[in-house]
Amino acid sequence: MTHFHIKKKKGRPYLYVREIARVNGKPKVISQTYVGSPERVAALAAGQEEQIQNLKVEEFGALWLARQLDRDIDIAGLIDGVVPRGDRETGPSLGEYFLYCIWNRMVEAVSKNQLARWYQKTAIQQIRPVDLDELTSQRYWEKWERVDEHTLQEISRAFFERLWEVESPRADCLLFDTTNYYTFMAGQTPSEFARKGKNKAGRHYLRQIGLGLLVARGSRLPLYYSVYPGNLHDSKHFEAVMDEMFGIVCGLCDTKQRLTVVIDKGMNAEDNYAWIDEHSRIHFITTYSTYFAQDLAA
Repeated sequence: MTHFHIKKKKGRPYLYVREIARVNGKPKVISQTYVGSPERVAALAAGQEEQIQNLKVEEFGALWLARQLDRDIDIAGLIDGVVPRGDRETGPSLGEYFLYCIWNRMVEAVSKNQLARWYQKTAIQQIRPVDLDELTSQRYWEKWERVDEHTLQEISRAFFERLWEVESPRADCLLFDTTNYYTFMAGQTPSEFARKGKNKAGRHYLRQIGLGLLVARGSRLPLYYSVYPGNLHDSKHFEAVMDEMFGIVCGLCDTKQRLTVVIDKGMNAEDNYAWIDEHSRIHFITTYSTYFAQDLAA
C-alpha cells in the first residue's frame, strides 16, 4: 500500500511517499521516496518545477514476466511442499530462496554474494516483496544444506509433474541433447561430477559438469534432465539414463502412443540402438556416424 508520510526535522515537516507490503506476514516499508519541504510540494502542485531533478530506474519488465510464468508452476510452494519451513525458521523459505535465485539467473546472473545488491536495483518489492537483508550468500548456503540428493530428486519429480499438469505437452516426438559447463573449482576439491574433459568452449584444462536435457519438440518444454561427470562420453550417459528417462515420459503421458526421440551422433553406440530396437514403442532419428555405415560411406 502506498501512502504519504511526514517526517519532522528540527520542527519542519517533510513529505515522503512510502510503500508498505507484508514480508513474512509482517508489514514492512519496502520503498520510501523523498518529495520535499512544504515549499517544494507547493511548487510541484502549482507546476512550477520545470525539470526532473532525480531519476530512478529499476528493472521491472523481465521480473514481472518471470512472475507471470511462475503463477501456474509456483516454484516456491512446490519446493516448500517437499522441504517445509521449520518451526523456528525465519526469513524467506527454502522455496523462496530458490525462486529469487532462479529469477536472477533468468534476467542477469550474479553470484549469491551479489544477489541482494542486484535486487536493490530492481522493482522486486512491487512484484514479490522480500527483506533484502536476508538474501545473503551465507543464508543461501545454510538453506541449501537442507537439500540432499533424495530431496533434489523429489523436487525435480514434483516440478515435471506440475509442468505436465499445466501444459500437457505432446510427447510423441522428443529432443535429447547434452552439453557441458566448465567451472573454476579448485583441482583438489573433491567432486563426483566436476571432471576434466573436452568442452565446447575449448577450455579442456578446467573441470566441467555434463548436463542432459529432454524436451518436447512442439512446446520445447523440458520433460527430464540429468547431470553426469564431465569426462563421461555422451553415448555412455545416454545408455545410463534411457530406462529412467523413457519410463518417466511414458508414465507422464500415460498412453500407448509411440515415441520418437531425436538425438545427435554423439549418442551413437550399438548398445543404445539395440536397446531402442527392443522397445517397439520407441523410435529414433539421428545423424548416423559413418563408423556404423562404412559400406554407405565407401
